[in-house]
Amino acid sequence: MLVLTRKVGEGIIIGDDIKLTIVEIKGGTIRLGIDAPRSKKIYRQEVYDRIQEQNRAATSWSLDDLNALSAIDSILPQPKGEK
Repeated sequence: MLVLTRKVGEGIIIGDDIKLTIVEIKGGTIRLGIDAPRSKKIYRQEVYDRIQEQNRAATSWSLDDLNALSAIDSILPQPKGEK
């Protein structure tokens, strides 16, 4: 991890298209300004972690889930010409 010291008004450039600026330092918090293209996804760490957790949960299957899907498939009408 790269650790830098910055003062209010100073910034950091990431790549060619992202600029972080220290906007305010108050008590134990720092306000960052982020200048980046709209196409870049920017999340607070806790939000990103929650998204990752939900993605993992959505892709994990149990045997009960697969059995339930099998049961549904067996009662659905089959397309003509298939058995």
